[in-house]
Amino acid sequence: MAFKHTVFAFAALLAGASAQAQVGAAVTADLGTTGAGFHIVVPMESTLNGRFGANYFKHDFDKRSGLVDYKLDGKLATFDVLFDWYVIPQSNFRLTGGVLYNGTRFNATGVPAAGGKFTFNGNTYSTTDIGSLKGDVTFRRAAPYIGIGWGNALTPNKRWNFGADIGAFYQGKAQVNLIPYGCTTSNAVCGKLASDVAVEELRLQDEASDYKVYPVLRATLSYSF
Repeated sequence: MAFKHTVFAFAALLAGASAQAQVGAAVTADLGTTGAGFHIVVPMESTLNGRFGANYFKHDFDKRSGLVDYKLDGKLATFDVLFDWYVIPQSNFRLTGGVLYNGTRFNATGVPAAGGKFTFNGNTYSTTDIGSLKGDVTFRRAAPYIGIGWGNALTPNKRWNFGADIGAFYQGKAQVNLIPYGCTTSNAVCGKLASDVAVEELRLQDEASDYKVYPVLRATLSYSF
């Protein structure tokens, strides 16, 4: 809830600043490691612009963790509130800081080995006894961003402009939730299964946390009006 209030406050700040600064705004089309997206750019001061937008990228891939293979069905979705500071007036070089709402999520499905077997924490189970394995991987919602860039969507007397961003946002440690569905054998085996899956959950969480910092490389085409 606090993060939503922060976003609304930033949006109000952008709107108020654009009314007091020079007239004009721009819209961008973006493509890069955050996927495809757009931003609205508004002036705040002579050397400061505000950007507010969204990005989306669907990414599916296979991953092996321990002795378990997973199919990961992912979406990388971010909503940005960014501030571009042009250190040298009339220059295209900028420093950028801000915050992102990080809606990135991966749905994970365990893939059994040949013969319909899973090996969790060194113990082997048959899918006929323990069913399937499903879960998800998520990251922190509020992610601070810092970077540099080139280009100014609000360049005077120029409708079309190109730009680029190089930076990163911090999304923190991964949160992983794995659940076995359909255990039909004894309570003792089902209990041991749950314990072994918990070990695999921690293993996958540790590996996914290698992506605490997500790199941003983005190209932009903008139009001002």
